[in-house]
Amino acid sequence: MRLAVLASTALAFLAFAVTAHAADPVVIGQVKTVTAPTHIERDGDSLAAAVGSAVYQSDVIVTGAGGSVGITFKDNSLFSAGPDSRIALEQFRFDSSKMSGNFLASVEKGTLSVDSGDIARGSPDAMKIKTPSAILAVRGTAFLIKVGEN
Repeated sequence: MRLAVLASTALAFLAFAVTAHAADPVVIGQVKTVTAPTHIERDGDSLAAAVGSAVYQSDVIVTGAGGSVGITFKDNSLFSAGPDSRIALEQFRFDSSKMSGNFLASVEKGTLSVDSGDIARGSPDAMKIKTPSAILAVRGTAFLIKVGEN
């Protein structure tokens, strides 16, 4: 009986460990340039952005007055956000072997310069940028978005 309880407990722990590992966040990009004040909101925390900081799906990039940030993503897309910007990285999936995936970001305020990467080149409409008034379907190009305060 004791052995059965011990084995059951060990299996439950192993199942939890495998599930927890599977839920580990995947790095989707990296900060390449940054000017303070800039931070990353992640899971309720505010983390100072620094060159080399990892970026994850669901992160929100926030630049203050005078702040800016440049991010390179796994598909070679480039984001450059100017002062007083707020950009939510809502979805990112990229399969480098098939050069396919999807990318959804929201510009809540501020400016964002985008140079799309392999996701947009491989699948038109697979990269989208939302603003409060529009959704842009990216088809392998470079562009600038400016969103004013409401």
